Amino acid sequence: MNYKQRAKELVAQMTVEEKISQMTNGTAEIERLGIPRYNWWNEGLHGVGRAGTATVFPQAIGLAAAFDRELMFRVATAISDEFRAKYNQFVKHGDLGEMYKGITVWSPNINIFRDPRWGRGHETYGEDTYLTSRLAVDFVKGLQGDDPNHNKTDATLKHYAVHSGPEKGRNTFDSVTNKKDLYETYTYSFEYAIRHSRPAAVMAAYNAVNGVECVRSEYMIDQLLRGEFGFEGYYLSDCGAVCDLFEPRKVAADKGEASAMAVNAGCDLCCGNAYYNLIYAYDKGQIKEDKITESCERLMEARLRLGMGQKTVYDDIPCSVLCSKEHLDLSRDAAVKSAVLLKNNGILPLNKDGITVSVCGPNADDVSVLCGNYNGTPSRDVTMLEGIQDYIGEENVYYSEGCKLFKPGEERLSEALINALHSDVVVTCVGLAPQIEGEAGDAYNSDAGGDKTTLALPAVQQNLLEKLYESEVPVIIVNISGSAVLLGDHYDKAAAIIQMFYPGEKGGDALASILFGDCSPSGKLPVTFYAGDDQLPDFHSYSMDGRTYKYLGGKPTFPFGYGLNYGDVNIDNVSYETLPYSINLDVTLSNNSSIGTHDVLQVYARRLSDCGTGSPYFKLCGFKKIYIPANDRVTTNIVGEEIFAYYNKDGKQETLPGKYEIFVGTSQPDDRSFELTGKRCYCIELNRT
Repeated sequence: MNYKQRAKELVAQMTVEEKISQMTNGTAEIERLGIPRYNWWNEGLHGVGRAGTATVFPQAIGLAAAFDRELMFRVATAISDEFRAKYNQFVKHGDLGEMYKGITVWSPNINIFRDPRWGRGHETYGEDTYLTSRLAVDFVKGLQGDDPNHNKTDATLKHYAVHSGPEKGRNTFDSVTNKKDLYETYTYSFEYAIRHSRPAAVMAAYNAVNGVECVRSEYMIDQLLRGEFGFEGYYLSDCGAVCDLFEPRKVAADKGEASAMAVNAGCDLCCGNAYYNLIYAYDKGQIKEDKITESCERLMEARLRLGMGQKTVYDDIPCSVLCSKEHLDLSRDAAVKSAVLLKNNGILPLNKDGITVSVCGPNADDVSVLCGNYNGTPSRDVTMLEGIQDYIGEENVYYSEGCKLFKPGEERLSEALINALHSDVVVTCVGLAPQIEGEAGDAYNSDAGGDKTTLALPAVQQNLLEKLYESEVPVIIVNISGSAVLLGDHYDKAAAIIQMFYPGEKGGDALASILFGDCSPSGKLPVTFYAGDDQLPDFHSYSMDGRTYKYLGGKPTFPFGYGLNYGDVNIDNVSYETLPYSINLDVTLSNNSSIGTHDVLQVYARRLSDCGTGSPYFKLCGFKKIYIPANDRVTTNIVGEEIFAYYNKDGKQETLPGKYEIFVGTSQPDDRSFELTGKRCYCIELNRT
């Protein structure tokens, strides 16, 4: 069916008032045209969010840590199945028009996590544009399905663009950036995902870019998004962003003029109530009907593509998919593959026979750190404590909270120390939580979370760890957080360190299976773990100088792309063929250990003639999750993409001549990764003329 033409015919029968009624997140019914009520606002960041019981997968940053495109597609497919199952029942029972009951999904968040202080960074896929863009494509495809006639759900890329804090003041913030950073970092993932997965929607960020708000920027919407990037879907505001044009930004005289500004620029849908005032702007001549019609047509085309008034292949997805065994197993598998082993002095995996374990820390028995934010309600969550108890028996586990998350007082240090002295090993679950890193608030001062002022662990948690070290019982740190924290002081003192990024409802099961060797950890860091706050540039600056692994001049504690496993994986042989813009590689890996493991093959490039000035030190150009059996070898193919392409000061991608190094390994080719792993990446030198 030609949905574009059908939408034109449908909208042509509407009055101006009826068209406007379809342009807010909560739409009105137009009975005479067969258009039911509908609410566009739905969340699906890592599971069906805010709509009751649904499978909770690892938070987005955790899914990114898996470095696994096939896993991302499977997770997104499961999420869209659960969306449709719920929606089918809501339609059947006439329960329409309320938030979180539809199939227009306001995910994924593909902003670049440029600064680890940003409270919402855990909603993203990390600091690298290549990793983010490829994972975004698979997430969008999994959400939207493969039926040529209908979308299973609509995916929404957000927040467009140049958006990653500060949360406080985001309604007035202006993100100032040059064209190189704009194209190379802040819009690259949007452009790539649009070209390769055709997402239905893009959501505007709250901020302005170089002085013009994203919700009304003709340059960002028409010239870049619809023009250069080829976006053909609908554009929507973040919630309240249109009203912000009136208050607090004061660029519009009232909400009506603010609405006219947004629609004239191409913002089709308003989250919030601002567009209720659009009729007044129309009466004043601030907007013409054809602009309203254009936006309404895009929205009607989307609803038709989702199956409004039609039968679709997705209508029979049953309720039985909700929290099914298949989906819960997938959530657990994703949690295992997203766990990053940062240190292991040989203590892991533990032998469960006859072992007594002390479990402590504020995150040991906390459900919130499983679920992250924008989440659903688990059918049965398994905390870190419960996972270990289930695995070795409650009688073999001593538990103490040890301390609160960040507030002093009511500490149970002595109990934690006593438990440690009566145990063979201590598993201490520390880190952050959505209460102190999240959206809009101030970290440590708001239940809503917010941006951080330091990367250090809260003082009460550091004090707990120091007390436990005094016991001389081996301490395994499980750091649960949505972002990087400072762990350098603990690297020499802890026997092992595992990073878990808000691992989903089966996080405790995943941790236990890793601790006791049922599974080998195989995640890699999608963000840099810095050595200190002094390595971070000004949080308010959007220049990429000194940011992320690409431009960081100093040495981090743990680099992007780093992560250990229980195997001993090595690159044995690499053969390659150079192509005009990429390199085709056949790589043989061996696992010289008695433990089979997944690992992540990574390809990086460096242009030697411009290193450290305009070009990144290294840039990720390919990754692939693979399994290498114990004492075995595997040969696999991987393509290093955009090897010779770099962005100039005008934001244009150029294929440059010069000397290049191509690195193939299971980590980044930096010196710190070599110090931590003892392994160098395989290096290929090329001279491109």
